[in-house]
Order: sequence, then structure tokens, then C-alpha cells
Amino acid sequence: MYADIIIDITHEKLDKVFQYAVPSNLEGKLSVGMEVMVPFGRGNRSTKGYVICLGNECKYDPSKIKEISGIVSDSMEIEGKLVALAAWMKEQYGGTMIQALKTVLPIKQKEKAKVKKRVRLLLSEEEGKEKLEYFLHKNQKARARLLAALLDEPTLEYELVLHKLNITLSVIRAMQEQGIVALESKQVYRNPVEGTKENIQITYTKEQENAIGDFWSDYEKDIRGTYLIHGVTGSGKTEVYIEMIRRVVELGKQAIVLIPEIALTYQTVLRFYRTFGDRVSIMNSRLSAGERSDQMMRAKEGKIDVMIGPRSALFTPFKQLGLIVIDEEHESTYKSEQIPRYHARETAIARANMEQASVILGSATPSMEAMYRARNGEYKLFEMMNRTGRHSMAEVYTVDLREELKKGNRSILSEKLQTLMEERLERNEQIMLFLNRRGYSGFLSCRECGYVVKCPHCDVALSLHNSGKMVCHYCGHEETKPSCCPQCGSVHLGQFRAGTQQIEKIVKERFPGVHVLRMDMDTTRKKDGHESILSAFANGEAQILIGTQMIVKGHDFPNVTLVGVLAADLSLYADDYRAGERTFQLLTQAAGRAGRGEKKGEAVIQTYSPTHYAIKTAAAQDYEAFYQEEIQYRDLMGYPPCESLLAVLLSSENLQLLDMGCRYLKEFADRLNKEKKIDIIGPATPGIEKINDVYRKVLYLKAQRYDTLVKVKNYLEKYIEVNPGYLNIRVQFDFNPMNIF
Repeated sequence: MYADIIIDITHEKLDKVFQYAVPSNLEGKLSVGMEVMVPFGRGNRSTKGYVICLGNECKYDPSKIKEISGIVSDSMEIEGKLVALAAWMKEQYGGTMIQALKTVLPIKQKEKAKVKKRVRLLLSEEEGKEKLEYFLHKNQKARARLLAALLDEPTLEYELVLHKLNITLSVIRAMQEQGIVALESKQVYRNPVEGTKENIQITYTKEQENAIGDFWSDYEKDIRGTYLIHGVTGSGKTEVYIEMIRRVVELGKQAIVLIPEIALTYQTVLRFYRTFGDRVSIMNSRLSAGERSDQMMRAKEGKIDVMIGPRSALFTPFKQLGLIVIDEEHESTYKSEQIPRYHARETAIARANMEQASVILGSATPSMEAMYRARNGEYKLFEMMNRTGRHSMAEVYTVDLREELKKGNRSILSEKLQTLMEERLERNEQIMLFLNRRGYSGFLSCRECGYVVKCPHCDVALSLHNSGKMVCHYCGHEETKPSCCPQCGSVHLGQFRAGTQQIEKIVKERFPGVHVLRMDMDTTRKKDGHESILSAFANGEAQILIGTQMIVKGHDFPNVTLVGVLAADLSLYADDYRAGERTFQLLTQAAGRAGRGEKKGEAVIQTYSPTHYAIKTAAAQDYEAFYQEEIQYRDLMGYPPCESLLAVLLSSENLQLLDMGCRYLKEFADRLNKEKKIDIIGPATPGIEKINDVYRKVLYLKAQRYDTLVKVKNYLEKYIEVNPGYLNIRVQFDFNPMNIF
């Protein structure tokens, strides 16, 4: 027997298969995905590797084939299907095979199993009483005490025997040898989820019934596909997911539910637990190593049916995967920032195709890519445009901050928002204040007229660097920072500088005595940080919740009747072609948090750009109007989803070498582009040119077809591999990037 092995070394020159012989003592014990120790290199250095194939054919001279040393005992085995998925990811997104393998292996090694011990009586009641009299007669008090307790309760927990009865292990061992008791050990899994299974009767709306019925009709006919549920906030998408999963699970299948943020785990899991009980579990980075290891083992052994978690939960080793649900599919967190830079949506569809499963995508504000494909027939579209029950959508007000400035109001809280907050506090209703500051990249805007300094060649804002230069990160255009507004001449040009702590201070000064909770990276560092803040707010322990993006995604608080969006422009003028889309999604999602209960909801959007189409359509909750305008811009500029985009990210400590490497790579790409199917842009300087003395450059390639860029990526990888000059240049590939490098 021979094994094809990928060596655990992240280097392009070693990104190939090495063949080893399987020694007789390991025959029958190896399987694809196992981690093994092998002698590697001229010095036969002991190195780890992963088995990706087993067979009888020797591809090289048998005399030169080395033997596998042994199996790594405490490592987690990669399922064979996930090895195939890793190979797909490596081909689609670049990087090395070992990087892809480690991506599909969320748990690197097994943790020590948690064992529960019990002491059980082996004697009959009559025999036990006789033995008890004997122990009492011999004054063997400890043995008598244990036996008396076991006669009352034939099985006792080991911890109780040790600590409550004060019995030592030597006493238990002695009685075990006499055949009086048995000391039993049973492995128990650490379960991070607790709740109560309930029989809940749900009355579905007509739209919900149609989505469930159409999906199930396909599933029963063995039709597996990708479905997009476009449902407004509060339309009951989660209930639809649960019913779809319930039916799939009844067929003996398993399901994965992806959510974009750890913060969403708390409420989501509780809703699933009511249906599936302890057959549902979670996977995220806040769990202990032991908890994560146990959830993987439970999944492998078929002890759970549903796994919920962020991106990495996609690689749960289910053997009978039937359905993958991606909630809030538009979120940028589904795109990995590590090599390989995979997107969970595309990777989920690839895994589903390999394992005969279906994929459900859900969002109130679907990504441009998902809706574009749905309208082109690649996905099946379900629309749910009405909230469940009689709840109406929140009424949205747009406040022009330029007018507030003219009135002399320099507070971050507009007069309209302050008035509505006073009303809510008097009625003991709850308020959410959302500070839209993630993705902030230093754009410059006029506080008088709202003008934003933009690139004359690209539809993105210029980014302000510390040097005073304004730079476009798409075409490389540069200009100096203006001293006054080019449109109205005002000298009030500036950047927004406010954080959640500052907002909290302002709110407490304006509304003294009101209990305020803040939810950001600082307050959620602990393991249960998200849960404790969200549960406190849900229980009415605070009237105002202040936070960044994590508070406006998927949460359901019936008593929240007012949402305030502070500084909507921060995401609107990021130096990113997705800025309009992200702003629309964030504002729509934020407004959707208000009025989810019986009480009417209202939202206030504060902005310097009230006439921008992303803000106008978000205020109107009109996805269709936004999509039609945005897709025209994407088509005109050749941005995804109308065309595909590949960012080649290069970095090095040697700026001269980096410039040379960029130039040669662009020249090679030009030689590949004989049929002129690719637009090559750059190299350009990214937002931050140097980090920790490492210089960075980015090269963009655009093409109509995605597979054209995959082929180019493969050629570029080979070119880099054979040219020693790239040994000191780090190169990464990012398809349809979500962020600027």
C-alpha cells in the first residue's frame, strides 16, 4: 500500500504530493484525511503530513520510497469529502493545499475527553444487607457508609461518593476487588448549548408556505439546488429555515446553519433548540478547545443533526449532509481574510454539489451577486415582502446634518432623534443607537454642503493619508488635500471622529439616570460577552443599547420602537465599489430592528447626503429601486457581479524588489492577455502602504468570466513558483474582494 501525502509546510515549492509506503503495522489503520508523521528531506527530518489518497500503485522507484513513521494520535481526522473540498478551494482561491486542508479542519487536535464516573452496587438487596452487617461488626466505617448509601440508591455519582460521603478511591478499589461494587466510566460531551425543547405550533403566512412547499417539492423529487429567500425584516425567514431543516432531518439528514456574527448565536440557537433540543449545537471561536473538539466528535458520531455557527461551521464533518442555510448571506464576514480567501457562499454551494445537498440563502437585503444570479436563473428566488402578524414596517425619517449645523446643533444627536428618544423613555420603551463606523477609511467631506472628495476616474471616495495626500486605491490617482470645499468654498472640511464610548457619554449627559448598555469589541471580549449584554437588554435591564454593526444584525427585541443611525455616511463614502450596497444593507437592517413587536416602530437616519440613492432607497425600504440603480453602476464600471475581479496582493520588506516583482507580474499577465479578455489595472498603493516595515502593492484584473481569472491565477502561480525573485515577496489572490488590501 502507498499513500499520497501533503507535507505540513506552507511553501509554494512544496505544494505537491509526496508518496510514501505504508508499513505492515499500519495497513488497515490509515484512511484519507489522517495526520501522520513521515521522514522528509535529505536529513529525514520527522515532519507532519496529511493522507489525501491511498492505493496500490507506486508512482516512483520503489527503492527510493520512504515509509510512514506513524499516525499522530491526538489529531482530528479530516473527512474524505472535506479533502476534496479543500482541493476545490485551493484551485478556486489560490494558496497551498496544506492551507486549504487546515481551513477545512476547524479543530486541529483532540482534547482530553471529559469522563463521568459512577459507582454501582453489584449485590442484591439481601446480599448487601448481610455485607453491611459484616462491615459494621468489623468497624469498617467507610465501607459500611458507602454500602448503606448504595442500598438506598444503587448507582451514585463518583464525585458525590468522594466529596459528600468522604470515601477514598482505595476503599472503592477494595470493594471493587471483592465484587461488591463496579466503578464505571462514561465519556460525556461538553455541550455549550442549553435550553428546553418545546412543541410550538406555528401558523405560516402564505409567503412562508409557498417557500417551504416549493423547496420541499424539489427535495422530494431529489432535485438539489440553491434557493434565495428575499424576505423583509420580520417576515419570518428563521421559521422557514427551521421547518425546511426539520423535514430534511426527518429523512435522516443533517443541516448546517451559518450566521455572520458570534453575537447572533444567542437568539438563533434558542429558537432552534425549541425544535431540535440537544440535537442542535454551535461552533464558534468563543468556545473552549474542549467544547469545540467535542462538537466535532458529536457531529462525526451522528449525535447532532444541526450545527449553527459563523463561517468555520461550514466544515462540520457531517456524513449525511442534506442542507446548508446561510442567514444574512449579504454579510462581508462570510468572506475569509486568510489564505485561501474563500467565500462561504460559493464554498457552501460547492460542498452541497459534492454531497447532494441543497443550499438556502436568506436576507432582507440580498447581495448584488446573489440577486443577480437569482434573476439570471442560477438560483430559485422566494420573496417574502410582508412581516408576520400585523406588524408594519418602521417609519423612517431622514435628518440632514447640514441643516442641523445651520441651526447651531453640533451634537451627534439630531433634534428629531432627541425628541423621539424622550418620548420612548417616558413610555418605558427601548432604543437602539447604531454607530456606523466599521469600514471607516478616512474620506473627506464638507460639513456645509455634504460634498465628498471622490476620484475623477472611479466611483469611490479618495482616501485621506497621513501625508495629506488623497489617494484612489483602484486606479492610483493622487491629489493633495484641498484647503476648502471644491463645491461651495467652505473651510469646514473634516472627518467624523466618534466612537461608541463617546456616544455613551453624550447620551448619559443628555438623559441622566437612564441605564445604557454598550456593545462593541471592548465590551464583548469575554466568552459570554455577547450573550450577557443581549440577554440584559432583552430582559429590560437597560432602555438604550449603543453599538456598532453587531447590534443591527438579526436581533429581535419586541420592545425596541426606535432606532437611531448615527453618521450613515461613514460606510457610504468608503473607498470601495461596494460602499453604496453596504450602506443600503446596514441602514435597512438597522431600521428593521424597530417595531418587531406589537408597538409601532420608527427609525432616524442622520446623514450629510440625504439625496444619495442608497440612503433614499433604504429610508423607503425599497430594495428593488436600489438594485436597479446599483446594477447599472456595476455594469458601467465593470464591477462584480457584472464582471469578475481578481486582486493580486503583493508585500515585501524590500520596496525596490516589490516594485520590480509587480512590474514583471503585470508584464507576464499582459503576455497572457493576447485575446484582450482581461483588463489589468495597477499596480496601485493600498490604503496603508507600509505595515510593520512591510510594503504593500495591489494589482487588479477584471474579466467577464470568473473561470478566465481562475486560469490566469493558475498561470501566475506557476510563474511565481519558477522565479526565485518572488521568494522574498508574499503573493495572495483575492477573487471579488470584499475589502481593500
